Amino acid sequence: MRFSELANKIFLEVIVKYHHLNTVDQPFENKYDNDENLLEHLLYRKCWIDTVQWHYEDIIRDPNIDPIAALALKRQIDASNQDRTDMVEYIDSYFLEKYKDVTPDINATINTESPAWGVDRLSILALKVYHMNEEATRVDASVEHRAACQKKLDILLEQRVDLSTAIDQLLANIEAGRKYMKVYKQMKMYNDDELNPVLRGGK
Repeated sequence: MRFSELANKIFLEVIVKYHHLNTVDQPFENKYDNDENLLEHLLYRKCWIDTVQWHYEDIIRDPNIDPIAALALKRQIDASNQDRTDMVEYIDSYFLEKYKDVTPDINATINTESPAWGVDRLSILALKVYHMNEEATRVDASVEHRAACQKKLDILLEQRVDLSTAIDQLLANIEAGRKYMKVYKQMKMYNDDELNPVLRGGK
């Protein structure tokens, strides 16, 4: 099984599982919670974070949301964003370990993004496909709405094929030494008490 096939399979598992209860407050349980399935574990966790955050973003756009609740939710979104970034770095660490013994060719080139940031986009794309399909098949929507959403869904599905292919090609090139990986930590400043001047000034 190609990597992208595994990733897309797990992402769909996560999204379907989430929608059984369809609430951001539900407990999380990773079905791949053992050392033998590290990659599957990371992919499952990554998509769960993205799925919960997708619904956080829906909730916070409620025009009637209580301001205090909105502030609390904004804090949850900030924490979720940090978790998302951390998971990307964990996934890249997995690939760095996997390909640590590969000697790059003398003419090997670097990619514009690491494999895990491609995976990040693939996870978000899985959510777009799922929810656009819901809209394209929503029985209480107009024919025009469903048709417009179906056109968007067709584009998203094509995009998923292209992105999946690109990720698989990148990993194959890294494995063959035609590409090499470098990973830079995100070094986000706004969550750091010493780097965010607002937080620093509040001490």
